[in-house]
Amino acid sequence: MNFGEPRPPDAQASRQRPAMLSQQSMGNEFFHRSVLPNGVRVITSAMPTARSASVSLYIGTGSRYERDEEAGLSHFLEHLLFKGSRKRPSAKEIAEAIDGVGGVMNGGTDRELTVYYVKVARPHLDLALDVLVDLVRHPLLDPAEFEKERQVILEELAMVADSPQQLTDLLLDATLWPDQPLGRDVAGTPDSISALTPEMAAVCLHRQYVANNVVIALAGDIDHRQTVDAIEAAVGDWEAGTPSRWFPVINGHGPRSGLRYKATEQAHISIAVRALPLNHPDRYALSFLSIILGEGMSSRLFLELRESRGLVYDVHTYVTHFLDTGAFTVYAGVEPKNAVETIQVILEELARIRDEGPTSDELTKARELSKGRLLLRMEDTRAVAGWLGAQELLLGEVRSVDDTLAEMEAVTLDDLRRLARQLLVAEQLYLAVVGPYRSDKRFLPL
Repeated sequence: MNFGEPRPPDAQASRQRPAMLSQQSMGNEFFHRSVLPNGVRVITSAMPTARSASVSLYIGTGSRYERDEEAGLSHFLEHLLFKGSRKRPSAKEIAEAIDGVGGVMNGGTDRELTVYYVKVARPHLDLALDVLVDLVRHPLLDPAEFEKERQVILEELAMVADSPQQLTDLLLDATLWPDQPLGRDVAGTPDSISALTPEMAAVCLHRQYVANNVVIALAGDIDHRQTVDAIEAAVGDWEAGTPSRWFPVINGHGPRSGLRYKATEQAHISIAVRALPLNHPDRYALSFLSIILGEGMSSRLFLELRESRGLVYDVHTYVTHFLDTGAFTVYAGVEPKNAVETIQVILEELARIRDEGPTSDELTKARELSKGRLLLRMEDTRAVAGWLGAQELLLGEVRSVDDTLAEMEAVTLDDLRRLARQLLVAEQLYLAVVGPYRSDKRFLPL
């Protein structure tokens, strides 16, 4: 593989490729998209002043693709791929390849995708791609490493079990989406992890890690056609396949509250509502509501619960989007005796913004905060590669930064008021509490 130096414009214009090619604007830069004959999608963003380069390799697989008996398999496989590949047969050799040039490498598994990424100084981009492609296409899947990694993941699950805030997140997911992949831990359970086998990992690899289920996104001082040449040389013989599909959400009508006893110093509280899928036209309006209510020290919940009442240290809100559903969540950590009062204040603030709406100043602040966050992210090659790759994998398209900023500008106060009235309804709220409580009776009237 050889990315070489970016070609001059005339050479770029004259070069023809058999792969499908498209070009779209991304802010003041451009991103380019090609699809190789085997279905691998390649997306690049040229950042001429960047001294780093990043590669993110996305696979369309995650916990939403797993049957009950496979719970945690996608995450397990992601761990296992770092344990040895054809060219670098040990975890040490894989790590040293990137550590040795001052780079950063990692992977992650979510419900709807798995990603492997490397960020290096620009001269080492060839190495970054070689390491990623080798570990994803040619993992050893050594049974002895499988057993060691099983213990590592069991320790990871034990660590989560010791973290009440993470337990609250898991309890909330299980309450929002019970008895389905979306409602369980991406990493599985101790029972499911104990039952997984090397053969199951190999089946998952061959079923999901196929060319037409892969997006490779790169950002840095790179030339798109040179990059496509290098990637086609590396993965052109990767076979396409028929990967399994994710399991759609089932919105049932089970209990709307969950309690987990844990002898903690604080009560950990999450209040949520099922909300919007990833591609919903109101996604930025919901993001603005979250900012107004609970993101930052000037948000309504922070000012009321911490500054005015002194009830909490941490209170914040966040939005989660999936392909066919989503959630808006409020989290607070509070002294157990103050849990009921804290929940009541949260409910009052949700009702107030639902009934009265936000102010124009709050909308302006939320919009400018969102725009600033996005523009600052676009200075980082790793963030840009992630922006490109995740959108392409999940949505089948990439929105430009300019288009995204325009969508943010188009959000109105009426949009926020309408969405608040639609979502922040008491009968639609779900509650999860982890703390030193043996009974949920005190919370049921809420």
